[in-house]
Amino acid sequence: MRTINKLIAAALLTIATCHPINAQQNMKNVLNQRQQNIVAIACFEAKGDLENLFGAIYTGLDEGLTVSEIKEVLSHLYAYTGFPRSLNGLGVLQQVLADRKAKGITDKEGKDADSLPEDFDALKEGTVVQTRLSGAPFNYTFAPATDYYLKAHLFGDIFARNNLTFPERELVTVSALSGMKGVALQLKSHVRGAKNMGLTDAEIHSIPEALMQKVGEAEAYRAKKAIAEVYGEEFKEGEPIESRVFPIGEPNTAYAKYFIGNSYLAALASGEGKLHVSNVTFEPRCRNNWHIHHKGGQILICVGGKGWYQEWGKQPQELNPGDVVDIPAEVKHWHGAAADSWFQHIAIGVPAEGASAEWLEPVTDAEYNKLK
Repeated sequence: MRTINKLIAAALLTIATCHPINAQQNMKNVLNQRQQNIVAIACFEAKGDLENLFGAIYTGLDEGLTVSEIKEVLSHLYAYTGFPRSLNGLGVLQQVLADRKAKGITDKEGKDADSLPEDFDALKEGTVVQTRLSGAPFNYTFAPATDYYLKAHLFGDIFARNNLTFPERELVTVSALSGMKGVALQLKSHVRGAKNMGLTDAEIHSIPEALMQKVGEAEAYRAKKAIAEVYGEEFKEGEPIESRVFPIGEPNTAYAKYFIGNSYLAALASGEGKLHVSNVTFEPRCRNNWHIHHKGGQILICVGGKGWYQEWGKQPQELNPGDVVDIPAEVKHWHGAAADSWFQHIAIGVPAEGASAEWLEPVTDAEYNKLK
C-alpha cells in the first residue's frame, strides 16, 4: 500500500507541475476569435465562475473586444441570469481593467450604443423584435406583467442598444443558457431565436465546440443536445461529466480496436524518467476489452462520471469520482463507462522492466447489459 501511495503522490505531483493541456486544440468551427471570446465570457458569467470569467475577459480584451462590448454582454445577461451574476460580472470587468491599467495596458473603450429617438416606443418595437425571434407572435397571457417586461424592456429597451447586433445578442444568450442547469426549454427556444435573428447554421453548430475548448464538456453537451433537437438531428444521450478538471484530449484511435464505443486520450505526463499518466474519457457504454498488464500493473484514479471495473471471476465494481483502483500485474480485467454516463479516469502505469499489455476478447453486450 505504501508503494501505491507513493506512485499516486508522484503522479499527482507530475500532473500538477506539467503544462495544462487545452482540449481540442485544433478546434474546427466557423466562429471567429471575437465570437469565441463572447461565448466564453457569457458562459462563465452564467455559471458564476468569476475566476475563469476574469481570464476570459482578459483574453477577450487582448484579442480585440472593446470595453463597451464586454459591458454590453454582461449587462444584456441580467435579463437571463439575474442582476446578481450580471453585477458580479461587471465587477470582474472592473478588476480586469484595473489590473491591466496597473500593467500599463490601455484598452479600447469602443462605441457605446446610440441614443434612442425621443419617440421610441419600447413596447411596439419590442413586440416586433420578439415576434422575429420567436418566429411568430407570442403573448404570455398567464402573466401579463411579465409579458410586458419581455416585450417593452428586454426586446424593446435592451435589444434596441446597437453596440451588439441581434445575432451577437443571441450568441450571448445561447452560450449563457448552455452554462445553466434546468433551462433546456429556454435554451432550445434561443437556438431557434439565434437562427431567426441571423446567426448562420454553421455558426450555431460551432457553439458547442467553442464551449468545449473554452469552458467545458457539460456546457458543450447542453448546447449540442439543444441544437440537435431543434434541427432534428441524431443525438446520443448520456450524462456529461459536469465538473471536468482534466482535458478530454483526442479520439483514442490508436487503441480503438480494443474498445467498444468511443474513447478519448489525453497524455498528462510521459517520457524518460516519468510515470506514464493519461486521462481516459469514455462515452456512455464505452468500455475496453478484457486485458492483462504484464509485469507492471496499473492504477486508476476516477475523476468524473460513473463507470465500472471488473476482474475475471469477480463481481463488477461501480466506480465514482474519488475511487482508486489498484490493478495488480497479471490480472485479467476491464473498465469503462456506465450505460447512462460519461466516465473519466486517470490511468497510471506502474513502472516495470519489460511491462506490456495483452488485449483479449471484448466485453459483450450480453455481459455489459447485466450491470446494474
